[in-house]
Amino acid sequence: MLLLALLLQPAFLLYTRAVMQQAASEGLRVLATREKQGAATEEACVSYVRRRLGAVPNAEAFHVGGTDGWEVSCEGDASCEQVSVEVTGRLRPLPLVGVLAAALGEADGELVVVRVRVTERARPEWLEGSYADWVSMWG
Repeated sequence: MLLLALLLQPAFLLYTRAVMQQAASEGLRVLATREKQGAATEEACVSYVRRRLGAVPNAEAFHVGGTDGWEVSCEGDASCEQVSVEVTGRLRPLPLVGVLAAALGEADGELVVVRVRVTERARPEWLEGSYADWVSMWG
């Protein structure tokens, strides 16, 4: 059983991190294309990322707290130099693996904290004009 737990826990953690990374990257694209006073508010971006995080099973070995258990922060828009999305979640490691998992990463009591932050330039340096200018040109 211990061997099985040692094999499964990293798989659970890697799957959760992969989904978090993908959700943060997709949220980053929303931020990079949103206008400062546009319809895509910061709350809409957070909601979008949370929907993508629904791919993580609602089991404590993957994530504790369901869809409300995720901490998501989105910063920036198309007018900013950089945009970033940070996603934080917690999981309860399998018995006997928890001590090792807590020692290797950030811990919150009995839970292991998993954090992903994605930061990118909102626009490449060579791109001139605003996002609205490009939309009107190609629209």
